Amino acid sequence: MASKAMIKKLNGQLNKEFYSSNLYLQMSAWCDTKGLEGSAAFLKTHADEEMQHMQKFFTYITELSGLALIGQIEAPPVEYKSLKDVMEKILKHEKFVTKSIHELTEAAWEEKDHATYNFLQWFVSEQHEEESLFNSILDKFNLVGSDNKQGLFFLDRELGQMVTTSAAE
Repeated sequence: MASKAMIKKLNGQLNKEFYSSNLYLQMSAWCDTKGLEGSAAFLKTHADEEMQHMQKFFTYITELSGLALIGQIEAPPVEYKSLKDVMEKILKHEKFVTKSIHELTEAAWEEKDHATYNFLQWFVSEQHEEESLFNSILDKFNLVGSDNKQGLFFLDRELGQMVTTSAAE
């Protein structure tokens, strides 16, 4: 059984995941207005994944007989300089989420809450994948150059193809 303090921390993470979903959905809308349909679809898929993460926390808290609390979610930014700027902001945000997951995992370990520690291991792996993915995307931007319109076209198309590839799996 998780402590009240752990339930509070889990609720905090639940709301961070909810914000992440809103952030990526807003970024998707920005991409749509810039003609970056592939990137918009890619980010919309990521927004859906973040909502699933939020729901995992919601369900887990409920299974612990805790009350899942959805707090006030801050509105995400709506303006970005470029698609590269969007990806840089995502990587920064993912690093923030990784740090939060690690802190939560450490708290579960210190409380000897083995069930929660075990539950969080999936998120530890997921965060590693997320950071790796966005580092890879930024590496491609660095390869083609941020002012290369043809390179941007191909990167946008590749991001859109990532959505269809993951849907086929």
